[in-house]
Amino acid sequence: MDDFALRRRHRYATILIDVETRRRVDVLPGRGADVLEAWLRAHPGVEVVCRDGSGAYAEGVRRVLPDAQQVGDRWHLWHNLAEAVRQEVAAHSTCWATAGPPPTEGPRAQTTRQRWQQVHDLLDQGVGLLDCARRLSLSLNTVKRYARVPEPERLIRAPAFRPTLVDPYRDYLRGRRAEEPAVPVLRLFREIREQGYTGSHNLLVRYINQGRLDGDQPAISPRALTRLLLTRPDALTDAQRDRLDQLTAACPEMTLLAGLVRGFAALLDPADGNDDRLTAWITTAQAADLPHLHAYTRGLDLDRDAVNNALTLPYSNGGTEGVNTKTKTKKIMRQMHGRAGFPLLRHRILLD
Repeated sequence: MDDFALRRRHRYATILIDVETRRRVDVLPGRGADVLEAWLRAHPGVEVVCRDGSGAYAEGVRRVLPDAQQVGDRWHLWHNLAEAVRQEVAAHSTCWATAGPPPTEGPRAQTTRQRWQQVHDLLDQGVGLLDCARRLSLSLNTVKRYARVPEPERLIRAPAFRPTLVDPYRDYLRGRRAEEPAVPVLRLFREIREQGYTGSHNLLVRYINQGRLDGDQPAISPRALTRLLLTRPDALTDAQRDRLDQLTAACPEMTLLAGLVRGFAALLDPADGNDDRLTAWITTAQAADLPHLHAYTRGLDLDRDAVNNALTLPYSNGGTEGVNTKTKTKKIMRQMHGRAGFPLLRHRILLD
């Protein structure tokens, strides 16, 4: 089972398929526990239920089929881990970024340090979190985020640079600066213009001031580094693999994070004993200084039986994800928007 939006954030529906034959079984108007409970009572005999992490689906199944096996969705397990990894990579960006160009200490970093000091000064005086938010005109969640970390460096993010028109002339500019350290930027601008540079003078100035010219290699964004961490090792090029090893080795937490990602990826191939291996993996993750990953492990514990089944049983929720994708890509909902009701939509999905 899986849900899709009839009207985003307002109305949803639930798709049910046969997990073995992939045959579409029904489309329910809604995604709550009551809707699923009513359908299960009218169709007895279900023994295995594949679902995402929805608490409503889990509750609906427990009410009618307390002995049924609930199987979590492996794609959602990996997707949620990827989000936790992205947050950890961003939180440690000032650490792993030392392997590349030094991070720029700009106005954003100064504001972060100042706010962190203000929050902790008030907390040291015994002021509560809500009162801190009112005094500093910040949201409560922002104050909580500043209060959680012991030093402001954990909140400062490395700059995320995009490719620019200056990149092809980087080696030439570095050579000219090595030959003549005091060469004016305007002269460099004129020289690369003669070589075909089409960008502006201001772009070149920003490129140099950000430290991108003096670093050994261009900076990498937290999102790009997360993508490298989550990619299968055999799918990486030699240059990407070397870059990943360099960046993760620069930060102890990143080294642990890379090992944990590889360890969890190995569990996504269902096999007997993966539930015990998951217990060991959670213990290792909770022992590391990775708070975002701790939140992910707490989510696993809340739905542990379904997670264990997802890692040990061959069943998958991918079929319903495929039906959702086909419903959107074939424009069934777009063609019918405002023209027909739910019964016709259900009919078209089941017969598609």
